Amino acid sequence: MNRTKLIAALSVLLFAHVLQARDFLITDFGAVSNLQSNSTMGIQKAIDECSRQGGGRVVVPSGQFCMGTIVLRSNVELHLEHGATLYGSTQLKDYLPMKSNYVSLRTQTTTIQLIYADNVQNVAITGTGTIDGRGSAFEKLSWNDEGITRPHLLRFIQSRDITVKDVTLKNSGCWMQHYLACDRVKIDGIKVLNRNNYNNDALDLDGCSDVIVTGMLADSDDDGITLKSTSPRLCENVRISNCVVSSHCNAIKLGTESNGGYRNISISGIVVKPSADQSSKFFGNERGTSVISLEVVDGGVLENVQVSNIVAEGTEAPIFVRLGNRARGYYEGQHIDQVGTLRNVTISDVTVSNAGSTGCSITGLPDHCVEDITLRNIRIEHRGGGKQTPVPTDEKEKEYPEATMWGPLPAHGFFVRHARGVVFQNVVVKPLQPDDRPEYVKEDCD
Repeated sequence: MNRTKLIAALSVLLFAHVLQARDFLITDFGAVSNLQSNSTMGIQKAIDECSRQGGGRVVVPSGQFCMGTIVLRSNVELHLEHGATLYGSTQLKDYLPMKSNYVSLRTQTTTIQLIYADNVQNVAITGTGTIDGRGSAFEKLSWNDEGITRPHLLRFIQSRDITVKDVTLKNSGCWMQHYLACDRVKIDGIKVLNRNNYNNDALDLDGCSDVIVTGMLADSDDDGITLKSTSPRLCENVRISNCVVSSHCNAIKLGTESNGGYRNISISGIVVKPSADQSSKFFGNERGTSVISLEVVDGGVLENVQVSNIVAEGTEAPIFVRLGNRARGYYEGQHIDQVGTLRNVTISDVTVSNAGSTGCSITGLPDHCVEDITLRNIRIEHRGGGKQTPVPTDEKEKEYPEATMWGPLPAHGFFVRHARGVVFQNVVVKPLQPDDRPEYVKEDCD
């Protein structure tokens, strides 16, 4: 067969495949548009049939549908039409405990969530509709009960080629969306509102690779854009851009979980602002805790990270870079006997207004320095009014890393300790009221 005929034959096959891709309307499988009916079975039947026939779109039409746990299959796109809302059931019995063979720290091998996928490929959630977990119905019963008695809204594990586009995600019982050990993830143009319970992160990328996030509008009580590493897998090759984030905690955060670590991360074009709704607060500070937190405390690596073009209003301690030694393993009884590394970081073109007076910090540990950190074109206006503060004597080596962990810092600008190759270029820190502390305090620095 010559080249022209081959191309023509392939085109016919591709066109035939497109024609065979079908829409599966959930109401054809028993889903009912009212909140008194549980449509879990009808929605799951539509997903299963779509998968059985080779893939296509499972369509949620305009209306209000109540459901418990559903499981996505490979080659299935869950599409919410304009005016469509999937509501999570407020009854815990409607959430199925799902067990994965992927083991990671503090995320449990058996969890509950509204939408679940494990070891699938080519899956998508799209459309202009809404998924509302109604997470305020689930009371916090213990310190580590997220995913146990309070469901996640989305949870994808060890899956590939995932797209989440245009949808609105609201009111999870804990983390809104958790992508664990996934490859080739694209998140585009979604809206996230998560301020109705504890541990209400907006986005958690956990040990994922080849990720693009763009155009997300997020308003969360807990951390906003969050990269984690709760297993030996690194979060790597991640590009996040053009997002607007509100958070009572950390708007942009790498950590705290850092067993594998973070490599080749680019975050740019982020606007950080206070939430329009300050009626409730479960964690953090009303003004937010930090704009940028970069943390390695569990033996992993953080390297080749660029954060740029950030405009922020509020937050108590805008920039926090921390190498610690909490040394928490990702499975029961694991012993971590090395301190991690934190190096090759650039933070540039950052403007922060109306910050708190705690100060910023870049700290390692004795004999374990952070290395090669460049801060360029940064302007921070903060409240000021600080009094002379001694250098903290406690290294807090094992403590949970938080930008406010030492309280008011000895510098109103930057406290730098146990560091090599930290460079400040065109960095301006302006207190709005007189501040007795120096702009910089450096200890054990080259």
